Amino acid sequence: MMNDVWYHFITGMMDLFLWGGELLGEENLPKHGPAVFIANHLDAIGPIAAVCSIPLRLCPWIHSDMVDPELAPAYLNMDFVERQLHLKPPFSMLVSRALAKITVPLLRWLGCIPVYQGYENMPRTWEASLPLLLEGRSLLIFPEDPALEHDPCTHMSAFQKGFVRLGEIYHERSGQWLTYYPVAIHASGVVMVGEPATHNPFASPGSERHRLKDLMETSVKRMYLQSEGGELAGVLTLQHKG
Repeated sequence: MMNDVWYHFITGMMDLFLWGGELLGEENLPKHGPAVFIANHLDAIGPIAAVCSIPLRLCPWIHSDMVDPELAPAYLNMDFVERQLHLKPPFSMLVSRALAKITVPLLRWLGCIPVYQGYENMPRTWEASLPLLLEGRSLLIFPEDPALEHDPCTHMSAFQKGFVRLGEIYHERSGQWLTYYPVAIHASGVVMVGEPATHNPFASPGSERHRLKDLMETSVKRMYLQSEGGELAGVLTLQHKG
């Protein structure tokens, strides 16, 4: 994993040439780690926007295929080259293979954590994440469930709750409580950080997983609508309280 100086240099260049957005809610950022940032994905731009805007060293969770040299070209072709660049085969696959030669080593160098598909494989991701949290590092997680339909107002799908298990494991190993920060990323160029919520290790694990999942999801959706100037943000808040 690259050192922090190189990380901030690369994300600064990415911000200059690929993003250049605005950060709101900077007062909510932690003074030190560990912390877990929970954000909406917003297609390929979401991870770029988050690491460019949040002035902390972040270790993103990423689909495991993206850091596998054999599997990355097909994943890039399906998720980015054909869907967002609108290139057609066979040229699209040629572009995907070329991109993978750059993105795979870069993502590994950035310290991205592979997320293996299937709940039975999630312990591998948690175990890879834990040493970073114990070092005081911060994680960036995009928990939308890609198998579910997007909400037409926020363009997000429902969140999965596997990220909450980090709080349980972190407390078991360190005795400390882990804090989560909601992040809303909007295509207009706004990244908004909301008020944090801390995992309660003494609550019922099942209810705590649902509580934090629902709280992060509602906060991210509300901030997204605020970034858009949507009046539905207030309605979403009332629904959550109800």
